[in-house]
Amino acid sequence: MSLTGAYDDDNVFARIVRGELPSVKVFEDDVTLAIMDAFPQAEGHVLVIHKASKARNLLDVEPQALSELTATVQRMARAMTAALDPDGLLLTQFNGAPAGQTVFHLHFHLIPRREGEALARHGGGMAPADQLQAVAAKIRAAL
Repeated sequence: MSLTGAYDDDNVFARIVRGELPSVKVFEDDVTLAIMDAFPQAEGHVLVIHKASKARNLLDVEPQALSELTATVQRMARAMTAALDPDGLLLTQFNGAPAGQTVFHLHFHLIPRREGEALARHGGGMAPADQLQAVAAKIRAAL
């Protein structure tokens, strides 16, 4: 998909927001949702999405929705740092398929990084649900 186009109401994140698909929730407020990435690049990989915005990418998002998203990204970064004690945090956001975007609903990746630890492939293997739940509980406890 290109940088422009119609929003698909049946994308995986829209379906998660509607409760049609399961997810491991870390944080939720009225407008944003943070979930564990089912295909993590590192332990603790979290995705932050807006629940109401139909932005496909950074070019489409309303300024208010972007502000709400970044506030939740910062809140999650602080909780992840307290809970997981990483050496660094990687923040990524892809725009368009050539840039690596696979779900066309604006979302941010927060990935804890450890010195010397390789980053898994984006969209690689699925993590066991119990492992995701355990890490999510640690992050939630630090909120």
